[in-house]
Amino acid sequence: MRDKVAINVWDIWIRLFHWGLVAAVLMSFYTTKTSGVPFLFPVEVHAQAGYLILGLLVFRCLWGVLGSIYARFNTFLYPPSKTAAYSKALIKRQPGSYASHNPLGGWMVVVMLLSLSFQAASGLFLSDDIFFQAPLYGLLGEGVGSQLRTLHQWNSDLLIILIVLHLVGLVVHRLLGEPLLTAMLAGNKRFRQQPIDARNETLDASTLRLRALGVLLIAAGVVLWLWF
Repeated sequence: MRDKVAINVWDIWIRLFHWGLVAAVLMSFYTTKTSGVPFLFPVEVHAQAGYLILGLLVFRCLWGVLGSIYARFNTFLYPPSKTAAYSKALIKRQPGSYASHNPLGGWMVVVMLLSLSFQAASGLFLSDDIFFQAPLYGLLGEGVGSQLRTLHQWNSDLLIILIVLHLVGLVVHRLLGEPLLTAMLAGNKRFRQQPIDARNETLDASTLRLRALGVLLIAAGVVLWLWF
């Protein structure tokens, strides 16, 4: 049976956010491993990757309220009862189809965004004790700064676990016939029947463009303030 229902789920702004975040996170982790190599990647590059991540997260949080229907948090965050029911159906390999994130995926997004937010924000208070001091270094005192450094390191390990779980989730859904990676590249998902969370967009294209411009300006302002 051929697919019958095609839905544009991920708008261009969500897709740019997603792949921009992937690039910035990869650069952040890579520079963590190479910042000690002379003249290769100074610690400033690691910090700048963090500033980009923070700007992207500001964009995503605002777009999660003001953006297109499937980008909004209230579209894909479900109460515990529905999340548990979906989990049971997934174990039985009988999950329902969702245009946006399914109940488990939605909460996974929130956890990852929170972890990334803490990582980027805590980095603003740190120093390498030699050449570099972040924009807010010393603002909370030496004791709190030391605790944030420890938590920053621990949270980086948590992020690796979350990223691995995210990749495992992509594989699982691909095996269940849902190519999420393709959807994040093209923006469309195809279904054999109407998905559970199918909704009609309530905003016209011009309104979404104006909102996207405003959100982008705010996010860019945050990055520029930190960068310079």
